[in-house]
Amino acid sequence: MSADRHVSAADETEAPRVLYVMGAGRSGSTILGVALGNHPEVFYAGELDAWLRASGEPNFPGAERARFWSRVRAGAPVDPALAGEEPWRLFEHSLAPFRLRSRSRRRALRGLYRQHAGALYSEIAAVSRRRWVLDSSHYPLRARELRRARRVELYLLYLVRDPAQVIASFSRTDVTNPPKARLLTEAYLHLTHLFSVAVFLTHPRRRRMLVRYEDLADEPQQLLARITDWLGLARETLDLDSLRTGQAFQGNRILERERIGFSVRRHEGGSPGAPLADLTQLPWGLVHDVLRPRL
Repeated sequence: MSADRHVSAADETEAPRVLYVMGAGRSGSTILGVALGNHPEVFYAGELDAWLRASGEPNFPGAERARFWSRVRAGAPVDPALAGEEPWRLFEHSLAPFRLRSRSRRRALRGLYRQHAGALYSEIAAVSRRRWVLDSSHYPLRARELRRARRVELYLLYLVRDPAQVIASFSRTDVTNPPKARLLTEAYLHLTHLFSVAVFLTHPRRRRMLVRYEDLADEPQQLLARITDWLGLARETLDLDSLRTGQAFQGNRILERERIGFSVRRHEGGSPGAPLADLTQLPWGLVHDVLRPRL
């Protein structure tokens, strides 16, 4: 929701609280983000890892969305040194730590990258007039950088899903992105969970929570209430049959609609390698069982 007049981030007396949804792609972060974004204290910003790569231009049309992000861009302009894919490859992508030849470049850009991240969240909070900004970028290494950014009070929501269902989702051919091979997806899941668990465990306890997609599918109101209680937000009974998608910067195609009914795929058809995936990903399932608070 855009404000009637711009409020400069410099006028904010408190750092914005950022709820960062971390974990593998295709785990339900968009529908979770939309639902939480319908709370009056939360602005769902979508996948902000794309901000620098897209130079602050949202990937969905709409006059209201364009006005909102234009105002954010005016208050937090993209530094030419950060524009493009380089920051994503250096700081966020799961292969970033293995790019040893880029260490000096990472050192040179890290301060500027973190400074811009803090300014971006502050500006989003100011323009939306919401204290909470929800970023569903997924990347755990982005979360690692954000918690060291100035003026960012970071909360981690680690979202996990049955690996066989993630693999099945990545193999679909009826979506915009090309399908991904099963073995490649399994390797991606291992690496993502490795970094996610490491970042999660080193984050302050009171600012982290692990949730399962399956709990969202089975008991959405209960899970949403638990999340808002954890964040210290007033409880709201959301109309899950008519959720505003808002002005998210980037995300999947359901954000093209103005309103959606809450819908999650609880039992999708599995992929040919589903039993093997369940076996190879079993250690992460055990870790997630230990980390997840009981509902």
